[in-house]
Amino acid sequence: LILADDHHLLVESLHDALSNKFTVVGVVHDGETLLELLPVTEADCLLLDIGLPGRNGLELLPDIRRMRPALKVLIVTQHLDRILADAVIQAGANGFIPKDSGLEELETAIGEVLAGKRYLSPRVPPRTQKVGLGAMHPAFAQLTPRQQEIMRLIGDGKSTADIAQITGLSQRTVGFHRSNIRKVLGIDSELGLARQALLFRMAEEQGPQH
Repeated sequence: LILADDHHLLVESLHDALSNKFTVVGVVHDGETLLELLPVTEADCLLLDIGLPGRNGLELLPDIRRMRPALKVLIVTQHLDRILADAVIQAGANGFIPKDSGLEELETAIGEVLAGKRYLSPRVPPRTQKVGLGAMHPAFAQLTPRQQEIMRLIGDGKSTADIAQITGLSQRTVGFHRSNIRKVLGIDSELGLARQALLFRMAEEQGPQH
């Protein structure tokens, strides 16, 4: 196993708890270190926190899949959220489980994904009901066309570097837009921005509500 989480005490606890049944071959606390570790470390399963500093788990998944397509990825997160669960599964994760699950469920989840199955914790809420863009977040109407474009790309799982390349903007300018979008929408974290961007994309794909 590789454990990727920025909560050091949690990682130490997981390491000790899982070492009875699994071999932990790597521990990292941020996304960039994880991407450096993957090419040089043989592992069967990655336990990935979606809220890593820098690039979040949703943004990291395409790179993880490209670098190690056979690696099983189990998202272990404090965010008990069906929208994020669906998004990470669509992006290539093999399972999704909340951090406050018991050790027994975690071991079951690891076993399921190693067996080639998909694992979604039964504690994850049912699928979100369809909702129109305005009802979902009235402030979306206040975004500029450029900000809406960036929201679409974030919702597609694109990183700041990806968005800069697609739009022809500098990474600094994209970062500036991300910060302004968060202010307009009243969002206090990059993961919260990713979640709202997913909602934005879902509402657009559903079209006008009648």
